[in-house]
Amino acid sequence: MVLQDVFTSFIATNLKFLQFPVTWMQLKSPCFWEEVSTIMQLGFVGITLLQIVQTMVCKHRRKIADQAAKNYSTGAKVSLAYRASIACSILMLSIHVLKLVMLLNSMNDIHCNSTLQAYSSEIMPVMSWAVTLIVVRKIPQKKHIIFPWILRAWWVCSFLLSIICTVLDTYSRTAEHGRLKMVDYADFIGLLPSFLLLVISIRGNTGLVFVDSNNIAEPLLVKTDKHSKQKRESSYGRATLLQLITFSWLNPLFSLGIKKPLEQDEIPDVDVKDSAEFVSFALDQNLKQIREKDGSTSPSIYKAIFLLIRKKAAINALFAVISAGASYVGPYLIDDFVNFLAEKKTRNLENGYLLALAFLAAKMVETVTQRQWIFGARQLGLRLRAALISRIYKKGLVLSSLSRQSHTSGEIINYMSVDIQRITDFIWYLNVIWMLPVQISLAVYILHTSLGLGSLAALAATLTVMACNIPITRIQKRYQSKIMDAKDNRMNATSEVLRNMKTIKLQAWDSQFLHKLESLRKVEYKWLWKSLRLAAISAFIFWGSPTFISVVTFGACMLMGIQLTAGKVLSALATFRMLQDPIFNLPDLLSVIAQGKVSADRVASYLQEEEIEKDAVEYVPKDQTEFEVEIDKGKFSWDPESRNPTLDGVQLKVKRGMKVAICGTVGSGKSSLLSCILGEIEKLSGTIKISGTKAYVPQSPWILTGNIRENILFGNPYDNNRYERTVKACALIKDFKLFSRGDLTEIGERGINMSGGQKQRIQIARAVYQDADIYLLDDPFSAVDAHTGTQLFEDCLMGILKDKTILYVTHQVEFLPAADIILVMQNGRIAQAGTFEELLKQNIGFEVLVGAHSKALQSVLTVRNSSRTCQDSGTDGESKTDLTSNAQQLQTQHGSEHNLPLEITENRGKLVQDEEREKGSIGKEVYWSYITTVKGGVLVPIILLAQSSFQVLQIASNYWMAWASPPTSETAPTSETEPTLGMNFILLVYSLLAVGSSLCVLVRAMLVAVAGLWTAQKLFINMLRSVLRAPMAFFDSTPSGRILNRASTDQSVLDLEMATKLGWCAFSIIQILGTIAVMSQVAWQVFVIFIPVTAVCIWYQQYYIPTARELARLAGIQRAPILHHFAESLAGAATIRAFDQENRFIDANLGLIDNHSRPWFHNVSAMEWLSFRLNLLSNFVFAFSLVVLVTLPEGFINPSIAGLAVTYGINLNVLQASVIWNICNAENKMISVERILQYSNLARESALEIEECRPPNNWPEIGTICFRNLQVRYAEHLPSVLKNISCTFPGRKKIGVVGRTGSGKSTLIQAIFRIVEPREGSIIIDNVDICKIGLHDLRSRLSIIPQDPTMFEGTVRGNLDPLVQYSDNEVWEALNKCQLGELVRTKEEKLDATVVENGENWSVGQRQLFCLGRALLKKSSILVLDEATASVDSATDGVMQKIISQEFKDRTVVTIAHRIHTVIDSDLVLVLSDGRVAEFDTPAKLLERENSFFSKLIREYSMRSKTFNSLENLHN
Repeated sequence: MVLQDVFTSFIATNLKFLQFPVTWMQLKSPCFWEEVSTIMQLGFVGITLLQIVQTMVCKHRRKIADQAAKNYSTGAKVSLAYRASIACSILMLSIHVLKLVMLLNSMNDIHCNSTLQAYSSEIMPVMSWAVTLIVVRKIPQKKHIIFPWILRAWWVCSFLLSIICTVLDTYSRTAEHGRLKMVDYADFIGLLPSFLLLVISIRGNTGLVFVDSNNIAEPLLVKTDKHSKQKRESSYGRATLLQLITFSWLNPLFSLGIKKPLEQDEIPDVDVKDSAEFVSFALDQNLKQIREKDGSTSPSIYKAIFLLIRKKAAINALFAVISAGASYVGPYLIDDFVNFLAEKKTRNLENGYLLALAFLAAKMVETVTQRQWIFGARQLGLRLRAALISRIYKKGLVLSSLSRQSHTSGEIINYMSVDIQRITDFIWYLNVIWMLPVQISLAVYILHTSLGLGSLAALAATLTVMACNIPITRIQKRYQSKIMDAKDNRMNATSEVLRNMKTIKLQAWDSQFLHKLESLRKVEYKWLWKSLRLAAISAFIFWGSPTFISVVTFGACMLMGIQLTAGKVLSALATFRMLQDPIFNLPDLLSVIAQGKVSADRVASYLQEEEIEKDAVEYVPKDQTEFEVEIDKGKFSWDPESRNPTLDGVQLKVKRGMKVAICGTVGSGKSSLLSCILGEIEKLSGTIKISGTKAYVPQSPWILTGNIRENILFGNPYDNNRYERTVKACALIKDFKLFSRGDLTEIGERGINMSGGQKQRIQIARAVYQDADIYLLDDPFSAVDAHTGTQLFEDCLMGILKDKTILYVTHQVEFLPAADIILVMQNGRIAQAGTFEELLKQNIGFEVLVGAHSKALQSVLTVRNSSRTCQDSGTDGESKTDLTSNAQQLQTQHGSEHNLPLEITENRGKLVQDEEREKGSIGKEVYWSYITTVKGGVLVPIILLAQSSFQVLQIASNYWMAWASPPTSETAPTSETEPTLGMNFILLVYSLLAVGSSLCVLVRAMLVAVAGLWTAQKLFINMLRSVLRAPMAFFDSTPSGRILNRASTDQSVLDLEMATKLGWCAFSIIQILGTIAVMSQVAWQVFVIFIPVTAVCIWYQQYYIPTARELARLAGIQRAPILHHFAESLAGAATIRAFDQENRFIDANLGLIDNHSRPWFHNVSAMEWLSFRLNLLSNFVFAFSLVVLVTLPEGFINPSIAGLAVTYGINLNVLQASVIWNICNAENKMISVERILQYSNLARESALEIEECRPPNNWPEIGTICFRNLQVRYAEHLPSVLKNISCTFPGRKKIGVVGRTGSGKSTLIQAIFRIVEPREGSIIIDNVDICKIGLHDLRSRLSIIPQDPTMFEGTVRGNLDPLVQYSDNEVWEALNKCQLGELVRTKEEKLDATVVENGENWSVGQRQLFCLGRALLKKSSILVLDEATASVDSATDGVMQKIISQEFKDRTVVTIAHRIHTVIDSDLVLVLSDGRVAEFDTPAKLLERENSFFSKLIREYSMRSKTFNSLENLHN
């Protein structure tokens, strides 16, 4: 009975806030809610009965189906949710039956005047719950995956009604000073099952698994086998309700993570609904739905996102609003608590305990709902990110060429990394939008109950502070746009530099490009500083806001004469502290909205870019036409707005099995003709028809990272016979023998560890293996040597593909006679068409190409014939030595492989190593180097001092208000008795302390912004310099995605988040120490429990960190492959489309997204797991401290100060969680610092300049190159590529370097430029050992025209002379010499004509001529041509050779060439075989020996030209 009295008095005192609403209800009707309840129950029963009738009507239609179902009987595995729904329904039915029995026993005890109404109010619930039970029991038979909507709606409404009715009944009892009866207790018990049913209805899933007679379990939610596997593997998907609330479904992962560092394959899958495939499909469906509904071609991505997230967002919003509401129960009860402590004599102790219980209950509700909404928001962010990334990827595969030019790959990668991150951040803040009005309304209501009209002043002050935000946010939004633009420019330049690193190093442009990147970063830095400075000012406004609001409110109360007691003041202060949260969140919210809007607009505009025309090419079934390719009146243009179309008047019909050769000068439209057949180039008019499947080999090889076999199979199943035939036809067998792991050898990024010829042949093999009908080959023989070219032509084009339709572009005239028809392109038109003989007779242009080739061939034959006469008997002996040396060579090679250490042999063939990942805790040195980067960390103690001063002054101001105000209104002074301290004085002191604390915040915010940005800048510059100075081997084995990831995502964290996150760690620790100090000063007994609880918290944190840290690292590592795969796919989009492989690449992208989602999702879940447990512990501490305060005898403590302790204690759980959360968050973010530091200390190339070893200014004067016992290998675990090379290239001579593909020709060139350092031996140029001088001194004195012509985004002039060393006249002169002068003059901007990314608006041949222009400008004594004329036609090649021989006649020219005629007139020829010198002599001497390697090459070359020769003679 005592308990009942206590409870009654508690309800009476503490439910004051219901007085106003209840009066209104009584006016409305004495039993208003019972009427509402009855109507709802009638509705529920009525609708359910209607559904049953409808089912019975349709029953006869399903008799046959039921019969079939009997044959395959199914049972159901019952889930926890289903059992709980049955149990709760039975309990609710029992309670209402009990209440009905009690009503029959005591009819006089009813609320309503009407007996009928009283009966119906109890009979209806009994009926409703009976119907509910029947419906729930039927669910397994109906095979429902989700509880019926009517049931879920009923459960939600019944919970709300039972809460309202219980509170009102209890209130009416206590208001009439009656005692609680058995009926009221039954209502209280009914709240528990009612709440459980509410949770079940929100989740919705029945969780039933159906088992058929064959005992195969089949969860109904799952669509495919793949998904069912995923469903079984997702621990989140299998979690029970209790596990979902407590996050204990993560326990198995933690128990594994504490034992050893987690690996990617140990992390469970994400749930089906979170998988990339599911959300990507859902987003596509939404876009389709909107497109159909609006009838627009470009549906709004915003609408699609809304449809995707609305359901989950609504559930999150519900949790967030409940959480916000529960957090205000504490401040509301503080006044009562202080009153209780002040009037302890007259009050029952039980009242105090019930108050403590009410505090605890509110805290528990807040904890559960807060954790759920935060987790839900993260999960929603994950879904949205997966959906958008997959959408951006799909778009990237279908962008038209014009759209592709307006979005550089760096920009598109930024959309994927930075913009998507910002959009998902916004999703997290979305709930703040619903919480803000709830929080502010509740705060004003609580202030109104304690301060009356003073609350209006508080509201005005709050709105004023919030209004200050609007201009700040507007400016911040502008800054964010500028930051993103600057970041785009920097990332674009960075990715271009990484792509063309080899060229930059060869040309000694490192310093120039480093300076360019640093200046782009300077622009970004300027906007970052403005943005952070503004953020610091807004931080000052919002840390100062509670003090500002409280000064305004208390001042207004004083003016209005409202009595301020300690209870009211403390209740107000607690409310202001709670208000700090919404005010704090508002600037963040507005800035996130600003950032999110900018990012969403960028992504939306990208997603609405023009796509490749799907219907440009018409596909005709094979049986309807004899032509495989048919173009009629075709007019095409890469730039539709340009006046001159790229191709015009194209008429072409190609019959099945025809071989069509396409030739013409550089830039005549050969590649564009193939592009129009592929549908890559925009069609302005005409028709294209294709019959059959197609395969495409682009001019610049596109090779995927992976092994060689994967590149050849390209998604097709492995068929051994077909594969062997393909490899043989493409002359790859010999190469496979050279590779350490054959065709399973790893290829570096963009095929970086393969020679140009090998890459080209792998591409051709990929096309051949496809077994398509139509083959489009864009200059397939340019990168391979003469012998291999002939072999490819005979075995591949004329062999394995003899029955196929082939259109091939070629500059090698010797491959033209075999064609059924030859197309000669000129200025975008087919100038001539016909067979070889026909064209020779026409005499209009074709003979120019042929003539150039004949001349070259003639030179070869002349040398060969003259050498024949000088043969002598010595050749036999020489051939023997040759054979023996070869045998020894094979033997030593064989032996050396066995001598390799075991781990090296295992690692061979793997060029791209897995990304390095630190394991274990983040080293203290990482924190230390971050903190001390700027001025040795001198700013850190000042920042901590400023924050500590803020905390002390804030506590002092609140302490002062609590101490100076009277405890209760009874003890407050009346008008006769003056108070000990005037209210004016009290307020003045409070204001001074408050202003002081706010100034401390301003100092701290500014210092954090300064220190953070300086540190980020310094670390960025260190990383940039380290990366650009790294040796070429680093770029060969590191995908650029990894470097870009650090330069974009990780750098963003350092720029904008790291300093604040680290600062928050310290600030939240200082805050919690202040709170503990206040609480323990009042009741030191709190320490008794606080110390063990803290120990448990620390234990939890230690248990959590190993798992979370590895999850964060894995998430970081798994992000790079997404970007890398995307960059690769963008580069090869044309090939992917040509092979119709879009779906395979999209699936690969979805798989990579899921690989990233898994660690990321489990990482954020782990954070909630920890926060939930810490919150529970801090709630326990808070409840204990309240019990201590209630139990202590009266007079032992000052009630006002005790109230202050409670005011601070209310926030204890938030603070404690924030300490741990901030520490963990900082540690997770610190991984970005760790990753950037990893790339700040890379192995460096040798010094650019060595002061004591500077070569003379005119070095190299003569250009003699001497190799002494040179050995080179690309990496420690790879075999040597050059073996014991010893020879001398005399100065001012022409040296030709020839050899089979992969013999080490390009490596020799790299050794001259020290791109790869010699392992042994030396290279001496004009008596200077090149290994002893600086790299810049070496490379800047040599010239090279590389195999892959490189152009940078910018202008023509910037490409020819990036260092701005030459005058415009010199640049024009160089352009004229390399045949580009006329072309550049036709452009409006002349030398400032634009060059787009990769130089894609110039043909490959033109790019090669630009590279020649660079060499002509540089005028070095040594010029190296690395297969430099591979991409140009014979005529242009002849012109280039002529220019080179004129301009470089007194220079040393080293030429690597596949066209024999380019080296035949060399002074000396070096023949390389398997990395050794096979022969080195004059061409004439080498040709004298019939079996010399060089003779064989010449023989092959002239053999394949025989057909061509005889045809030409015939014509003559």
